[in-house]
Amino acid sequence: MPLDNSSNHRRDFLKTTAAASAASLYTTNLFAGQVAGANNRLRTAFIGMGRMGQGNLNVAMRQDSIEVVAVCDVYEPNLNKAAAMTKNTAKAVKDFREILADKSIDAVCISTPDHWHAYMTVEACKAGKDVYVEKPICVTVDEGAKMVQAARKYKRVVQAGTMQRSGIHFQVAAQIVKSGDLGQVTFVRTWNYGNMEPAGIGNPPDAEPPKDLNWDMWLGPAPLRPFNANRFGVDPKAFSHFRWFWDYAGGMMTDWGVHLLDIVHLAFDEPMPLAITALGQKNYIKDNRDTPDTLEVSYEYPGFIATYENRLGNANSMMGKGYGILFHGSKGTLFVDRSGFELSPEKGATLAARAEKSSNNSNDAHWKNFLECIRTRQRPASDIEVCQKSTTACLLGNVALRSKLRLDWDSKRWTTQQAEARRFLSREERKPWKIVV
Repeated sequence: MPLDNSSNHRRDFLKTTAAASAASLYTTNLFAGQVAGANNRLRTAFIGMGRMGQGNLNVAMRQDSIEVVAVCDVYEPNLNKAAAMTKNTAKAVKDFREILADKSIDAVCISTPDHWHAYMTVEACKAGKDVYVEKPICVTVDEGAKMVQAARKYKRVVQAGTMQRSGIHFQVAAQIVKSGDLGQVTFVRTWNYGNMEPAGIGNPPDAEPPKDLNWDMWLGPAPLRPFNANRFGVDPKAFSHFRWFWDYAGGMMTDWGVHLLDIVHLAFDEPMPLAITALGQKNYIKDNRDTPDTLEVSYEYPGFIATYENRLGNANSMMGKGYGILFHGSKGTLFVDRSGFELSPEKGATLAARAEKSSNNSNDAHWKNFLECIRTRQRPASDIEVCQKSTTACLLGNVALRSKLRLDWDSKRWTTQQAEARRFLSREERKPWKIVV
């Protein structure tokens, strides 16, 4: 489909963005009391140095305003690799508490398994550090609320890793929805489809943990379990498999669904769902994961219905895309993923077909936004409260699945109307890792 540059959306959006960036840079220089280019680098530490942590470290080291002073992991091979990435200029630390106790460190990046995100974020805020925390921000609804409370109480900048919000084409796509060009949007579909071998990640037996891994510290607030290679999940060919176990994460619903529903929230000015239903189970994969290989979650939002679908036994989709978001309006349909967006008019509509490719590196832009907000003390693009909403929507999908209930969400009390579902909204942390704001 040819690019349509006739629309005013992108031109107006870029003008606004450029003006905001210039004003923000001016504010940054005033706040810092220094001219641009002066030596005012932020001393930053990285906690969790697996594949995601190494990716964040790579992006951060491209930013002139960052000095990486420490890297931290409980698994020595990952720790050593991260230190080598800094040419061993960063201190290699095995216990994150050493980093939080260091008053010379300005900010931390938390890329640990999901079950550690909430505790470390709250403690970092209490220690006076600004935080970049990976998505999903937490594994229970209650944890997310405590993270927001800590950020506000200790006046910290907390950016979540939903970096698509810093992608210009995602922002333009969201503005198209807001503008009404699609007409009335009553249905939104999000999905991840794939086709993997039925053996999945296999069924390794429980065993003794490797000598170069502190398994007890890796488990942290999660229940005490014997070491299992899949629960730990480090795989050179994939992101770690801890994602497929309820103790540590929420499967594809929270791992990828949060990226997709987050853009839906962006396009509709951060709504929360009114009701949630879910069906799913392991139909195809024979490994020892907890989370389903086939899942459909439906959300009733004010004015529209949204769905999230995941399957591992068939990769075919109506768009030929393994993942994405479709906004269905009365005048047209908008598809968007990380490569760009496509707008297709309804029959008889005057709306012009349009396509646009991604035009910026959202990871770099997201980090630049985080650093800028540290200087200005403004809230970042993926402020913790914004990502709390997106993460909570995903967590509620899993709560509906596991409780086998239709959920009605009470945004004012931040809980379900169904009392019997509330046991899934929190968890008891293993000592001594209780979250205290």
